[in-house]
Amino acid sequence: MAMYLSEKGYRVDIYERRPDMRKTNISAGRSINLAVSKRGITALEEIGVFHKISSKLIPMYGRIIHDIDGSTRFLPYGRPDQYINSVSRSELNILLMTEAEKTDRIRILFQHSCSGMDLESGTVFIANEVNGDQVTLQGTPVIAADGSGSAVRESMIESGHISGSFDPLGHSYKELSIPPDKSDEFQLEPNALHIWPRGKFMLIALPNMDRSFTVTLFLPNTGDISFSTVRSLDDLNILFEKNFPDVLEFIPNLQTDYFSNPTGKLGTVRC
Repeated sequence: MAMYLSEKGYRVDIYERRPDMRKTNISAGRSINLAVSKRGITALEEIGVFHKISSKLIPMYGRIIHDIDGSTRFLPYGRPDQYINSVSRSELNILLMTEAEKTDRIRILFQHSCSGMDLESGTVFIANEVNGDQVTLQGTPVIAADGSGSAVRESMIESGHISGSFDPLGHSYKELSIPPDKSDEFQLEPNALHIWPRGKFMLIALPNMDRSFTVTLFLPNTGDISFSTVRSLDDLNILFEKNFPDVLEFIPNLQTDYFSNPTGKLGTVRC
């Protein structure tokens, strides 16, 4: 959006709560890959950056469903020439930030978080998380892109401008990884989205350019099979041996990934 606006002659300041990921590794454990379709490609083409990311896209022609007995089924997305693309979320973000700054019309201020907005005066309150300084912006158009926990949306709800709610889904997710094999090749078919559906929980895997797979485990927060019950190495091994036996050998760092990576929350925002 900032690049679209800069092309129209606007100057844009982006206030980003996180550090600059080009200088700090902040993506570990929370980087579900993006599946980019024609719609996303069109947007990247319109701001003139698609040619710089196209070589890092991996086409996925369908889904490979992994049944509990180890058998697989391929479900194509459409015609043989139709596909969506797997791309690293962090690589795409890095490209977009770098290209945005090249315009000289876009400034990105990292480690600045929005704490709220006064809708009557049009004042936005920003906190510098490095030195604790408070920044106020007034009388300038604001595009709130601060996610599911949006402080701007909460301010709009509190002021009565809109109604809204955040409903937790009762599920969370954990990122794991399948590395390349000893020959530096993919350990699963790379041109597909892999899914292990198991009723109330599932595993998915998307390919990366380094021949690894980003794997995401989705579990209920509570229940017989949930994040509340998978708490030890034995619990984790039993979960995979019973439900994902065909992939267990491909995740050598399962214990480290599961117990070290953060648990991401899921929910539905309505407003």
